[in-house]
Amino acid sequence: MQALIFDGTLKLIQNYPAPELRPGEAIIRPHVTGLCNTDIEITRGYMGFCGVLGHEFVGTVVACHDQSWIGRRVVGEINASCTTCPTCLRGDPTHCPNRTTLGIDRRDGVMAELFSLPIHCLHSVPSTVPDEAAVFAEPLAAALEIVEQSHIRPTERVAVVGDGKLGAMIVQVLRLTGCDLTLVGRHPERWSLYTEQGITCRHSQDITATDRFDVVVDCTGNPKGLATARQLLRPRGRLILKSTFEAASQINLTMLVIDEIQLIGSRCGPFAPALRLLERGLIATAPLISAEYPLRDGLQAFAAAHGQMKVLFRHPE
Repeated sequence: MQALIFDGTLKLIQNYPAPELRPGEAIIRPHVTGLCNTDIEITRGYMGFCGVLGHEFVGTVVACHDQSWIGRRVVGEINASCTTCPTCLRGDPTHCPNRTTLGIDRRDGVMAELFSLPIHCLHSVPSTVPDEAAVFAEPLAAALEIVEQSHIRPTERVAVVGDGKLGAMIVQVLRLTGCDLTLVGRHPERWSLYTEQGITCRHSQDITATDRFDVVVDCTGNPKGLATARQLLRPRGRLILKSTFEAASQINLTMLVIDEIQLIGSRCGPFAPALRLLERGLIATAPLISAEYPLRDGLQAFAAAHGQMKVLFRHPE
């Protein structure tokens, strides 16, 4: 089958082996898949991953031992946990020590004609949510993890640093809390959607030493952005880290102690609420799509992704 893989070099393969049906799993034919910053970081060495790339998808189940899943349109959580270890049994499957991660760690991803994922990771997509919106379920769930982990009070000043793909999801989620919200970024041409939603937007170059926020979320994907996020945080504030990138970062741990900063790592989140937000039309996704490519043009898509918002792959039916 055709697949976009990374094995030290990004390649489009025409005869990649199709996945075999395994107990408890489903084989899925993707309709639309998304190109994420994590995919780009993998091609720079992040996680040392080799295999089929991609973890954002919407598709149809074409094979499963549980016949009730066949034909369903689904999205899926990316962490394939074992479900039986103490970590899973205490309700933390995304931290299962035995997990594989779709397109990131020891599990082939979705940029192929077919892929496999455990059925406990799957979520049926409401009929009213189009593929082009459903493919945003994974990053939207990651945005929702912030409010799952940390109470964002409507009286708090909150800054989101990074106006890229993930930042677009995060500000749309956090605005629903009623907080005093500011997006800090470097691309004013992207801001019209957010200003229409009542979100204040500021260029990172305009930040001053007097700017201080109660909560700051870093989703820039680079160490410089993390430094900006730290600069914006008041003493005893919360710094929420959403970025994963293949680079060393410098942060003054002593000053974190002196300023009594709460440092919160935030990763994958709940899919069911993400699908409800999409179904209710509370999250805008169409304005975020920069380009669509057929999978056969995957190399060109990766080459063109720098500076783009969401790049999608359209898979043949």
